[in-house]
Amino acid sequence: MTPRRRPAGDADERAMLTGWLDYQRATVRLKCDGLSDEDARKAVLPSSPAMTVAGLVSHLRWVEHGWFEVSFLGAPDRSPTSPEDELAQWRAPGVTLADLLDAYDDQCARSREIVANHALDEPEAWAPPGLEVVSLRWIVGHLLEETARHLGHLDAMRELLDGTTGS
Repeated sequence: MTPRRRPAGDADERAMLTGWLDYQRATVRLKCDGLSDEDARKAVLPSSPAMTVAGLVSHLRWVEHGWFEVSFLGAPDRSPTSPEDELAQWRAPGVTLADLLDAYDDQCARSREIVANHALDEPEAWAPPGLEVVSLRWIVGHLLEETARHLGHLDAMRELLDGTTGS
């Protein structure tokens, strides 16, 4: 796990983008700290039964994989999602929250390695049909936005599950 640190106030663009993304990634683990596997699988939002803490961590792992490995590098998609089951990445039956967090950390380490070895202006190798090809800079910015948005979901779910706030 990468420790949670804010980027320096005078950091360059790369250090700023990757620093804030790493800060958000580290906060995911903090939001899950002390939560039981049972509570991590409880859906607390009636209109979103797939939205659980465990499901969200699984989703974030596969989002990292999808953008950095599949779209940017053009690697094969290993995620469980398919046209027949678009929510598959939100389910991880039989996988503990600790294992999901470890898989997320491993995926983030892989993403970090990819970003470190490529120019921010470099375009992705593949874009889904109907979407424009974007740069690595765009992908890092999007992952920063997506991770931060889902941290808001984690905030709400955690408070509804056991009253925990903060971090």
